[in-house]
Amino acid sequence: MTLASSRQFWQEALLDLITDPKELFELLELDTDLLPAAYEATKLFPLKVTRSFVARMQKRNIHDPLLKQVLPLGIELANVAGYEKDPLQETKSAVNPVPGLLHKYAGRVLVTLTSACAIHCRYCFRRHFPYSENNPGRKGWEKIFAYIDENKNIHEVILSGGDPFSMSDKVLKSFTDQLNLIPHVSIVRVHTRLPIVLPERITDDLLNWMKQLKQSLAIVVHTSHPQEINDEVRFALAKVRETNASLLNQSVLLKSINDDADTLVMLSRALFAAGVLPYYLHVHDKVAGTAHFDIPLEQAQSLHRELVKRLPGYLVPRLVRETANEVSKVNLAW
Repeated sequence: MTLASSRQFWQEALLDLITDPKELFELLELDTDLLPAAYEATKLFPLKVTRSFVARMQKRNIHDPLLKQVLPLGIELANVAGYEKDPLQETKSAVNPVPGLLHKYAGRVLVTLTSACAIHCRYCFRRHFPYSENNPGRKGWEKIFAYIDENKNIHEVILSGGDPFSMSDKVLKSFTDQLNLIPHVSIVRVHTRLPIVLPERITDDLLNWMKQLKQSLAIVVHTSHPQEINDEVRFALAKVRETNASLLNQSVLLKSINDDADTLVMLSRALFAAGVLPYYLHVHDKVAGTAHFDIPLEQAQSLHRELVKRLPGYLVPRLVRETANEVSKVNLAW
């Protein structure tokens, strides 16, 4: 598919997401024994996944590493000690001083432009986030820009959500046009899953927005398994590279999905072949409903040591954990 023909397709695809567990089970020919529990889990966190992403899953394989990232399970209903709805304390006023803006670290702020995503990762650390209070819309932008303008030490604005690329090019351009009026902001960073799960989103119009940005642009995609990277994804990322944007990746260590060295080595190599540098390898956040994805810290550190042995330094992501009230992400490498 060419970029020109995909201009409207990505919007149509976002209106045709798989949101019913029964349809997901039917498409992948899965045993329906898990279906009742899946429906219960979606009451806490809805199922949402693109057809493009599902097409990369193996049929009749309940252990497919892409399926396990989106499959609602009854185990999500369990109350596990130490797992909270807001372990990173993102809803505290000290971190969330203005609706739609998080100011955790020096020199940069994060804007939750939207609550919408093309895919609901079951391990999402914002699955309980109060987006209704933090989805500013255009009416709330004024307070966000005022906050950034008043804080002269803010040099980077991170667009997140939700997924900022689920928004229209017109809205993205409107936001960054206003951001251009703040001279001390020199970097725009976008955290997005769409180039991976819906590569058709990388249209000519979006690429033109990237090229015309006044600030330097960093795009951080989210990929946790090499199976996610297919020809369509590689094509989309190649077009992004042509804009001179820096392309980085963040992954999450997930039990029975990528918690082995061979998978992580293949992922780093696949990313680099697609023009993306591995950036962060996150130890799983202790979010309520996601305990079944967690692995022991010692295992995470052992895996990271193996990556250091087997990969050149530029392909080894930083092993980190985000911890509430810290001045930065915590480096967990030995």
